[in-house]
Amino acid sequence: MSLRLIFAAVALAAGLGAPAAFAASPASPAAPATTPQPPAAAEAAPMPSLAPMVKRVSPAVVNIATRGTIKEKPGQRNPLLDDPFFRRFFDVPPDTRPRERQFQSAGSGVIVDAKNGYIITNYHVVENASEITVTLLDNRSFTAKVVGSDEGADIALLQAKQPNLVAMALGDSSHLEVGDYVVAIGNPFGLQHTVTAGIVSALGRTGINPEGYEDFIQTDASINPGNSGGALVNLRGELVGINSAILSGSGGNIGIGFAIPVNMAKGVMDQLIKYGQVKRGVLGVNIYDVTPDVAKEFGLTDASGALVAGVTQGSAAEHAGVKTGDIIVSINGVATKNARELRNAIGMLRIGDQVEIGLLRDGKPRKVSALVAERSEAEVANAADISRGLEGADLGDAPDGGGVLVRSVQEGSPAAQAGLRPNDLIVGVGRAPVSNTKTFREASKGLSLLLLNIRRGSAVVLIPIR
Repeated sequence: MSLRLIFAAVALAAGLGAPAAFAASPASPAAPATTPQPPAAAEAAPMPSLAPMVKRVSPAVVNIATRGTIKEKPGQRNPLLDDPFFRRFFDVPPDTRPRERQFQSAGSGVIVDAKNGYIITNYHVVENASEITVTLLDNRSFTAKVVGSDEGADIALLQAKQPNLVAMALGDSSHLEVGDYVVAIGNPFGLQHTVTAGIVSALGRTGINPEGYEDFIQTDASINPGNSGGALVNLRGELVGINSAILSGSGGNIGIGFAIPVNMAKGVMDQLIKYGQVKRGVLGVNIYDVTPDVAKEFGLTDASGALVAGVTQGSAAEHAGVKTGDIIVSINGVATKNARELRNAIGMLRIGDQVEIGLLRDGKPRKVSALVAERSEAEVANAADISRGLEGADLGDAPDGGGVLVRSVQEGSPAAQAGLRPNDLIVGVGRAPVSNTKTFREASKGLSLLLLNIRRGSAVVLIPIR
């Protein structure tokens, strides 16, 4: 297909109609060479363009500028300053106060409710911000407040009630297909209201943010720093995704960008409006990927699904009849290929939702129904949520605030390979004491290396977890 025909296809998909230049015309006798030719019909015909759609939706895309203060943890500064021998040798005075530094950054956002002034963006765009300034296409600027945010989904909801706001219509990302044309609108590198076009390159991408809830749309529409929180729009001008991340060795666009599906963003937004936070539910199971070895052991022909390695007592899964050794293959009729997909599917459901679980038991398919339960503090801070290096460990609060108890460790898992054992008691991360799973999560946040202080019987051991 020629480049001209590709543009024609784009115009048709956008509802612009095919220009007359592309219409077939009957053959006419050749005119004498000396006869002046009339102006080409293409000069009078409209050119295929996305401009009408872009003009309609661009006022809903905003620039977001933030200012704030970051408290640096000891591990984020020069490691020599944290070395007691270095400090003693050079007579560096003790300084246990967290260091602070000012920052400012820029990103994008999308107005999704003009009446209430709701603006959706990425969590990482407004993280730690104490001042948020929103600038519209018509150069009006005003401050906005954070209604709520969800780090796991990388979504934040802002509010700024102003007159004459323009909201963008929400599409349905479940209808997207690989090959669909999409347009990214945002503010890359501070260049306001930049528009790029491409296609949906892939759907359901994971592994981009291992600690988050992922179901990314991959696109080759150029996404660069500053596009975060901006709009991914279909050719009808409907919001289908929130631009979030890129895959790049240089920090610039190489044709691999990722957006959060609008259906996921909409679910998070609804909870932020209602509760100010996202209340994620749990089934109460420890799960692992079904590897080829596991599939062979269970007599399966397909190495997909999530193996249930443990069921929490009194949990929704136990009440539904899920048992250790079951393999969960679907949630509400949608196939789950691995443990991460199952975690994402359950994590995006609301507390109290009824969920149909498809599973294999002894090679035979079964279906059970469970009521999604509220996640306890211990479950919020379970191993894989804190660090991938802890995956395979079942953690819980020790009695009387004595630390975090390692209740079990899956054989061959990252936690087992790191040296964790059942009944280990985690009492600290580096120099930070740990009294329960909540403080464990807080002490571990943002660290690339967890130096666990563990009581094992009468001994104390240190285990590094990356």
